[in-house]
Amino acid sequence: MFGPDKLSGQPKLDCGGRFGNMASVGEFNSFSASVPATKVELSVSCRNLLDRDTFSKSDPICVLYTQGIGSKEWREFGRTEVIDNTLNPDFVRKFIMDYFFEERENLRFDLYDVDSKSPNLSKHDFLGQVFCTLGEIVGSQGSRLEKAIVGIPGKKCGTIILTAEELNCCRDSVLMQFCANKLDKKDFFGKSDPFLVFYRSNEDGSFTICHKTEVVKNTLNPVWQAFKISVRALCNGDYDRTIKIEVYDWDRDGSHDFIGEFTTSYRELSRGQSQFNVYEEWGASMSRTQKHKLTPPEKWKQNCVEGESQEPKSRTQINFTVAIDFTASNGNPAQPTSLHYMNPYQLNAYGMALKAVGEIIQDYDSDKMFPALGFGAKLPPDGRVSHEFALNGNPQNPYCNGIDGVMEAYYRSLKSVQLYGPTNFAPVINHVARIVDTRTQYAVPAAVTPCEIQRYASSVKDGSQYFVLLIITDGVISDMAQTKESVVNASKLPMSIIIVGVGPAEFDAMEELDGDVVRVSSRGKYAERDIVQFVPFRDYIDRSGNHILSMARLAKDVLAEIPDQFLSYMRVRGIKPSPAPPPYTPPLHVLQTQI
Repeated sequence: MFGPDKLSGQPKLDCGGRFGNMASVGEFNSFSASVPATKVELSVSCRNLLDRDTFSKSDPICVLYTQGIGSKEWREFGRTEVIDNTLNPDFVRKFIMDYFFEERENLRFDLYDVDSKSPNLSKHDFLGQVFCTLGEIVGSQGSRLEKAIVGIPGKKCGTIILTAEELNCCRDSVLMQFCANKLDKKDFFGKSDPFLVFYRSNEDGSFTICHKTEVVKNTLNPVWQAFKISVRALCNGDYDRTIKIEVYDWDRDGSHDFIGEFTTSYRELSRGQSQFNVYEEWGASMSRTQKHKLTPPEKWKQNCVEGESQEPKSRTQINFTVAIDFTASNGNPAQPTSLHYMNPYQLNAYGMALKAVGEIIQDYDSDKMFPALGFGAKLPPDGRVSHEFALNGNPQNPYCNGIDGVMEAYYRSLKSVQLYGPTNFAPVINHVARIVDTRTQYAVPAAVTPCEIQRYASSVKDGSQYFVLLIITDGVISDMAQTKESVVNASKLPMSIIIVGVGPAEFDAMEELDGDVVRVSSRGKYAERDIVQFVPFRDYIDRSGNHILSMARLAKDVLAEIPDQFLSYMRVRGIKPSPAPPPYTPPLHVLQTQI
């Protein structure tokens, strides 16, 4: 990037000489052998990094590592460029990753202060690290995740900002060249040393850096070198997306002076050198003219096919509810033969199914508060049978904090309730359905508070909320007719149902609910869409005894249909995704001067 090379003292145009093994934008590949559902681009920024240099600021680089499923080994995925003399870097180089909604992709971001040309990271000062998942980034508000950097005891290491954007299928590239006249003089003993920084606009009004030019030394009339950039990197295939271009005067210590900025769009730029591409630079004390050329002109066309995303967008909030079978057929929880047995050394089948699905789903729920229900048990103190009770013991507020909170409530319930029966699904399905029902009048049950209704029902019509109910059971459904009716009714709501069968029982009746072949019907009415996915857990148990692999395989299969079920609801309701970033609006009066 920019700043003096540590050996020559000249402006550094690229970091390739210092880290020759670094890939350029778009060259990173995932280790997954599956067909990718979509590709996302990760942008990395940091704020308030540690300063490890004595006479200047740190020269940071970010290194991304990924972790294979069922493996504790971290493998290097790629590196950003090095940016000299800054504690607040906005890295231009991106990480392009395959994104699978149904898989958990563990990520680690390590920050270093680069002290030499050596690619060996042990030769450089460690600045801290951040752990997260790809789903956690995509599922954050605006697909923007901020986390504290950790790893150095007793030190505040700053903050990392990770932004994900689904990539358009545009494959075009463009050759561009810029020049300027009469820039502002910023250096006391000479002229300015200008360079350009390009940003593309985001949905929330922010901007993401996408390119920097080289520094042209000691001139107020720079002509920057022509550069090739993908249209996808510049505007992600949206010709009318706002592009902001800032002009800076380079300083050796990294405190570059702002000269000015202007906005445009790729559509405007693609007109070539003309009066439309002469801009006044806002923030500068003197006017500037700018020209560019794009070659070859036949590359201006967009080779992109519009289509639906196969993943829930970050603007859609997924709300996760758990329902656990507490019927007596599971066996006495105190006995090792029970499916509810609390082994101190490993999770039981219920725990594995819950963590496998929940740890992926929770990345898309902003508050990580999950309703957790049980059914088929006698409750204290009077021994009444319930098919819809809160695991935390609070029917007015059945929410648990994260999947770990759900697990804790589940274990506490095993010690306080008596396993009984029968196995009824309809009450818990209706419980969730009542929350998301968008009718004007609500039949509010005792276990659902008015604030819950207000929280969810007011926003489900616009596609911003989607609900997933996970039912874990060991036996045959006792209320099949009522359950079918509940499923048919729920198929009209933004809702999906996952049923995981644990234990050795035969689950043939469950296939009736999984409407892959024949759509579920009740009283002559068919479900509007397929919303149920059933799997027997025994089919996913790894023969080598690797429970992590078992859980990963289970989660992949049970979650694979959620994106299509979500999209089918959106299509039937005619709900369109939220608008893209605001298009560029040309100024009414464009400054026109000669170059």
